[in-house]
Amino acid sequence: MDMRHVPERRPVRRSPTALWIVTAQIAVLYAGSTLLSPLYHLYREAFGFSQLTLTLIYSAYVLGNLTALLALGRLSDQVGRRAVNLVAVAIGACATLLFLLASSPGWLFAGRIVSGLAIGLGASATTAWLAELTPDRRRATLFATEGNFAGLALGALPAGLLAAYLPSPLRLSYAIYLVVLCATGFALARAPETVPRPVRLPKRLSLRPRLGVPRELLGTFVAPAAIGFATFAVIGYYGALIPSLMAHALHQGSPAAGGGVVALLAVLGAAAGLASRQLSSRTGMLAGSLLLLPGIVLLPCAEWRHSLGLLLCGTAITGPATMLSYRGSLQVVNEIAPAERRGEVTASYILCMYAGNSLPIIGIGVLTAAANSLIADVTFAVVIAACVVLALLIGAMRLPR
Repeated sequence: MDMRHVPERRPVRRSPTALWIVTAQIAVLYAGSTLLSPLYHLYREAFGFSQLTLTLIYSAYVLGNLTALLALGRLSDQVGRRAVNLVAVAIGACATLLFLLASSPGWLFAGRIVSGLAIGLGASATTAWLAELTPDRRRATLFATEGNFAGLALGALPAGLLAAYLPSPLRLSYAIYLVVLCATGFALARAPETVPRPVRLPKRLSLRPRLGVPRELLGTFVAPAAIGFATFAVIGYYGALIPSLMAHALHQGSPAAGGGVVALLAVLGAAAGLASRQLSSRTGMLAGSLLLLPGIVLLPCAEWRHSLGLLLCGTAITGPATMLSYRGSLQVVNEIAPAERRGEVTASYILCMYAGNSLPIIGIGVLTAAANSLIADVTFAVVIAACVVLALLIGAMRLPR
């Protein structure tokens, strides 16, 4: 791309209000990703589809992510953060309408793909926006990760409670979420732009797919990318499969119970993030990765022993672990990314993150259909644990202290 078309960076007016608005948008986007979590079991009963179909529906949004992150990952660097985030909110509203009107699994597939497009487009733009609204990279990362985990909780728990105790369990939460999206868009329109001279002419845009990791940074980038993959594979397991596991293996079929465990993971993660905000990026990433290992092991153990206690114990470990590893790895990426390519590098990291959130879940669905759910979950735990150990070794060698 012609460097004349890359917007020049300059200091922007710091606005605490803008930081909170952008953080709230992150929370709202991610809330949309877990609204379905406590409802999947109800959809299976209503539409009559299998566990494999459930995992494919959950993972379908990787198609939207790929479109957003490969083709549009650099868009906010060129046209501005605010414009891209407003578009992401509008696309999120379209996805919500698809879920609201769903009458068959096809609607759910379409909704997840469109939702993936909204989240993929908004995630890289909001993360880069926060990094430019404050000179403190650690603070920017804290806002981004806390917003993410708050959104996971605020999507799963209310949706589960609404489905368990109020009428229209497959409609009501989406109607409320649409109102929240509209309010979010109104607030975003008032936030300051941090790209000083956005590109306005379509012919000057470059949308060629590009991961955007400079060659000299690849060795350093591998460790946080692998940690992001593993962390969001575990989060994906909770978001897609924990409510079904609780219904079938633990005999806890209430949407409120399923949504509560997903929310517990996120709440504990958010609390751990606040308590450990002074940790360096390297320490946080490596410590979180180590904690992930016992949390991963306890998931198939809980299913094998039909034990809610083991599941809650694993969640108590995994919640803080996912926050520490996610925040640490994202902070490393923020620290190594050049300012003029921050959107691209961040999009590359988020691509790895969402590949982890989707692809292993498909593998679980395939293995469950071919064998059984316990074998699938044990295989998942072994593969993700191996990924974590490999990333720990690379990170310990390559990341600067």
